[in-house]
Amino acid sequence: MPTRKPSDVIVVGAGVVGAACAYYAAQAGLSVTVVDRGSVAGGTTGAGEGNLLVSDKEPGPELELALLANALWRELADVLPPHVEYEAKGGLVVASDAPGMRALRDFAARQEKAGVTAQEVPGDRLHDLEPHLAPGLAGGFLYPQDSQVMPAHAAAQLLRAAGDRVRLCLGEEVTGLLTGAVGEVRGVRTAAGELHAPYVVNAAGTWGGALAELAGVHLPVLPRRGFVLVTEPLPRVVRHKVYAADYVADVASGSAALQTSAVVEGTPAGPVLIGASRERVGFDRTLSVEVLRRLAAGATSLFPVLGTVRAMRTYPGFRPYLPDHLPAIGPDPRVHGLLHACGHEGAGIGLAPVTGQIIALCLTNGELPLDIAPFRPDRFATPEPAPAPDPDSAPDPAL
Repeated sequence: MPTRKPSDVIVVGAGVVGAACAYYAAQAGLSVTVVDRGSVAGGTTGAGEGNLLVSDKEPGPELELALLANALWRELADVLPPHVEYEAKGGLVVASDAPGMRALRDFAARQEKAGVTAQEVPGDRLHDLEPHLAPGLAGGFLYPQDSQVMPAHAAAQLLRAAGDRVRLCLGEEVTGLLTGAVGEVRGVRTAAGELHAPYVVNAAGTWGGALAELAGVHLPVLPRRGFVLVTEPLPRVVRHKVYAADYVADVASGSAALQTSAVVEGTPAGPVLIGASRERVGFDRTLSVEVLRRLAAGATSLFPVLGTVRAMRTYPGFRPYLPDHLPAIGPDPRVHGLLHACGHEGAGIGLAPVTGQIIALCLTNGELPLDIAPFRPDRFATPEPAPAPDPDSAPDPAL
């Protein structure tokens, strides 16, 4: 099997997280090979809305990551070309009644102690921010740190900005990990040949668990399907990312059942993006009319004007879900040379820069910007193997 020029690190996955890992590793002076069985941003990244959010996160490790990522995205906006569509437009979370508003107020107070900026907006002032919002809402909170980016363009431009230190191997599925005498990583095997490096980064998104299995370790990444409705291009009908208060609860839920909540945002190109749905149905891409009906109903309840607008297309995507809703970031102590950067669920686009920065610092023994212990890849118990059947209890095949 042919081999190719070795690099310092191999990143498996050319989505926005993998691209950020490659970018920051290259910035640190490392040579990087990015390998993906498809195209750049061909998986979850290409199906994302591009949300860069702090507004939907409880105080804790993920919010710490999000605040660091927020600052890095602002830095990247000055480096990457304008067509990544970085827009610091802010997020608006709205409540339909007084109990919902009290819950938002309590949530925002906890976030503010953690460094989030949240501004209460009375119901009679919501239209100053969003003139087309439905009347009668109790109020909301404006989160000026929320922003948006065009994720597929961002992934591509991060790889381009990394320069000639990064080599792309697209259309190559990783079929195995190469290891040394004591099990240490030596590279990966693909149908096109072997790629050698002393470090491999698992940035395979929803397939991160499968890649971990190739290394002989357990990482329980599961796909969590969502649909996005896309309208015809419009004047700026929706100025912020606007969502109903129950979206936060849906993000934090571990339920496998279908959940929908109203999320509406405009884009610089004109179309309005409508979400959000969550359900665990494996990699089933079947169009769900019920989901689309719920999304449309939620959007028009917030913005009645959208009831007269054409939906031009819809598409599914799969969020890489881990049971505790935290990503796996950093070295895997079970396999020397293996690092993980996956399991971000719906926050991967927002958390990509800080994830990439952490991976690069781990590779170069740099000082980390926060404690990454909550993101340890080995924090999940390995499932017990199924017991072998008792031959004495098996039915007689002659009966």
